[in-house]
Amino acid sequence: MSTTTLHETAPGYRARHTLPLRVEARRQWKRRRTLVMGAVLAALPFVLVAAFAIGGAPSGRDNNGRITLMDTATASGANFAATCLFVSAGFLLVVPVALFCGDTVASEAGWSSLRYLLAAPVPRARLLRSKLTVALGFSLAAMVVLPVVALAVGTAAYGWGPLELPTGGSLATAEAVPRLALAVAFVFVSQLVTAGLAFWLSTRTDAPLGAVGGAVGLTIVGNVLDAVTALGSWRDFLPAHWQFAWADALQPQLEWGGMLKGAAVSVTYALVLIALAFRGFARKDIVS
Repeated sequence: MSTTTLHETAPGYRARHTLPLRVEARRQWKRRRTLVMGAVLAALPFVLVAAFAIGGAPSGRDNNGRITLMDTATASGANFAATCLFVSAGFLLVVPVALFCGDTVASEAGWSSLRYLLAAPVPRARLLRSKLTVALGFSLAAMVVLPVVALAVGTAAYGWGPLELPTGGSLATAEAVPRLALAVAFVFVSQLVTAGLAFWLSTRTDAPLGAVGGAVGLTIVGNVLDAVTALGSWRDFLPAHWQFAWADALQPQLEWGGMLKGAAVSVTYALVLIALAFRGFARKDIVS
């Protein structure tokens, strides 16, 4: 019996009731890689506090003697949270996004359970929507866990106080937390291109590690290309060029220019990649 015939004849069948988000979220939450990734992110602030306790207060002045964000890490809990975001945004936070979005469809194919989900029948577009929504939700949770734990740990270790800015001055605690939240939001948006790339690769392969590794590898390539100054203004079209634009949120005067440009580049790439994933999966012959 074809899927179309089943849709027409099965009593009580409703496509919108198949693979609800809560079911997919529960399935993904129980995965070992989810728990391990959460533990790694939650442990990082404790590791940094221990490192500062053993090695002393950080000295992150650059070659010109200017104070860096790392140099203010122990000034307050807010500074410590900002430092954790700084050391992790370039690579560590790329990993959970690539993992959650790259593993989601490919793992089903690798377990030979994808065809059974579609035979349930779960419409292909709904299956991708459910998996992408849950993957992005877990990615966002990963982005939030690190600074929240860092803020709590930093406050316990260094006290609650204003956010000392490397450029001079400070932000009151009442203003520092919203600024940090804005920085986290931008980091998440900037990682949407990695999410889209990982998700597209996940629909193209039966090997989860291939999708995850491919997304991480291409993200690294983007960082390398951004370091090639000979590319000039072409680097503005690289998502990696804007990955630290969130630092503009931690200025005495909030600056939106870099974050808006970075968000536009990332969202554009992400939409194209996600559209390719849906288009390719709709026509793909599922044999696993």
